[in-house]
Amino acid sequence: MTWTAPDVAHAFPGRATDERSALQEWLDFHRQTLLWKCAGLTHEQLSIRSVEPSSLSLLGLVRHMAEVEAWWFRTNLTGVPAHGFFGEDGDEDFDNLDQVPAEEVFARFRAECVAADTAAADLPLETTFVSARGRELDLRWIYLHMIEEYARHNGHADLLRERVDGVTGD
Repeated sequence: MTWTAPDVAHAFPGRATDERSALQEWLDFHRQTLLWKCAGLTHEQLSIRSVEPSSLSLLGLVRHMAEVEAWWFRTNLTGVPAHGFFGEDGDEDFDNLDQVPAEEVFARFRAECVAADTAAADLPLETTFVSARGRELDLRWIYLHMIEEYARHNGHADLLRERVDGVTGD
């Protein structure tokens, strides 16, 4: 039997809540949106590229976001090196898509989301750290950056999904 990306619950965040809950809910919403865009597709379909010369694909986006989750919440925030799952060069997230089965990529993505949430769970938003690039940032910045990164890539995912099978929406 051929593996296909599972269906994902996809609901908008609450409308009136505290800052921390709002940031977490919007991050979770964007995580779900990326997976929702992939639902029902096989490894081969997830690997379909956009247009030349771009190497973007839905599978590449899921791989990339697993790396980004690990990079910001674990490597930067906690100082625990956690990245390079699909190669040492960040561009490899979008290359060699057959090296890891999609099912394993999705499991890694989900695990990195849990690890990210765990790393941030007990820290105040004002917690600061010095990034790998030498900038002082705080946890709030990570949340905002991740929401922005997902929003941008979910726009890519909209177009990629439409290219794969014509499905559009949200």
